[in-house]
Amino acid sequence: MSDVVGKLWGFCHTLRHDGIDYGDYIEQITYLLFLKMADERGVEIPKGWDWRTLSRKSGTELTEYYADLLRRLGKEPNLLGDIYAGAQSRFNNPVNLKKLIGVIDETEWTALDVDVKANAYEGLLERAASEGKKGAGQYFTPRVLIQSIARCLKPDPRQHRDFKIYDPSCGTGGFLVGAYEWLVDVTGGALDRETAKRVRRSTYYGQELVARPRRLALMNLYLHGIEPIIALGDTIYETPTSERFDVVLANPPFGTRGANQAPDREDFTIATSNKQLNFLQHILTVMKPGARAGVVLPDNCLFEGKAGEVFEILMQDCTLHTVLRLPRGTFTPYSQGVKANVIFFQKGYPTEHVWIFDARSNVPGITKKDRPLTPAHFTEFEKAYGTEPNGRSKRTDTGEAGRFRRFHIDEIKARDYKLDITWLKDESLEDPDELPEPQDLAAEAITELEAVVDDLREIVTLIEKEEMVTA
Repeated sequence: MSDVVGKLWGFCHTLRHDGIDYGDYIEQITYLLFLKMADERGVEIPKGWDWRTLSRKSGTELTEYYADLLRRLGKEPNLLGDIYAGAQSRFNNPVNLKKLIGVIDETEWTALDVDVKANAYEGLLERAASEGKKGAGQYFTPRVLIQSIARCLKPDPRQHRDFKIYDPSCGTGGFLVGAYEWLVDVTGGALDRETAKRVRRSTYYGQELVARPRRLALMNLYLHGIEPIIALGDTIYETPTSERFDVVLANPPFGTRGANQAPDREDFTIATSNKQLNFLQHILTVMKPGARAGVVLPDNCLFEGKAGEVFEILMQDCTLHTVLRLPRGTFTPYSQGVKANVIFFQKGYPTEHVWIFDARSNVPGITKKDRPLTPAHFTEFEKAYGTEPNGRSKRTDTGEAGRFRRFHIDEIKARDYKLDITWLKDESLEDPDELPEPQDLAAEAITELEAVVDDLREIVTLIEKEEMVTA
């Protein structure tokens, strides 16, 4: 796997001199890799627009043919058309395109184990996310965190024949891949024929606003042996379909960019322009009764603006049983400075208690090289969470000196349903050697300022509405 990643990634540095950035590069690999595997598998491709025809061309004829090929395949139905929809060539130099075709042609991809080729592609996505400012960073959740959430929620499609798993902001497909990899881990990949077919074609769903990450997600899942249903569209401003889901895994995009007004949706009880809170309301709508969810939210979404109102509704309709405070720097290097949490809830039963696990206080901040995020960061939490996916395992309140505490719904109500509850003194913040990097502090300040802007927008909207009433 490392050889394949190293070979493909090494060529990226050559292409950067041709004006092709990390994200562009991974996208072009997606187009070529799918065509190569289609040739190996005998998948039907329109005659004259296949890998063998492409690989025989050179010079300006190659670059012209490649651009035409992308347009032609984008008109095809199903997964083929989805991957190539709106595809454009980024190659100006035919020599570079010919070299990349040669690098991909050296490997017989379908002969590789599914894990090898899937991990190779995931490795490329991860490198693009961490190294390119225009890479996949904003669409990428650390795999270690995804795997921990999946182990807690147990997204098991063997539960019933209509079991569906959903990510409303799926990016490059990390959560859906994580859910599938969890299934492979617990079953060893041994599924009966009917279940295997259903898992492959009608279990994993997603939606993504931006075409590029959606394309990468389709390829990512395809390399894992899955043909997902991933819609291209605006999750919070468009009315959802009638499809409902059993497990929802999500990391809604951070920040307030593009969220200038509250969505006009009848199913949203609370009007707010806060994107994450609107994703939370959307998730409530699309969950089946009894469904469970794990959602990543930045700190400000637990206490600022309309957070309390949204959580009041959520706790009436759902058991919000667990909150995990993530270590500082969890999203390094993708979204540095963001302090975040994971909330776990089940639809259909009102909340009686909320358990909060503090994995942040007195834990050294995550860094890209010296202190990377590892499974060990979540070992204690997973043990405390227990084996029951809906948070019903027997749990122990560790008291004010421990990391895991239980709060009754009456205590939550007294705080106006705001969940920014802390009890441990974070002594690491007083240690000058443990202070975050200046760029992380700046990013954290920006995140908090964006939240304040959100609140100001809400106030301006209320004033405008009052003026319209009194006018």
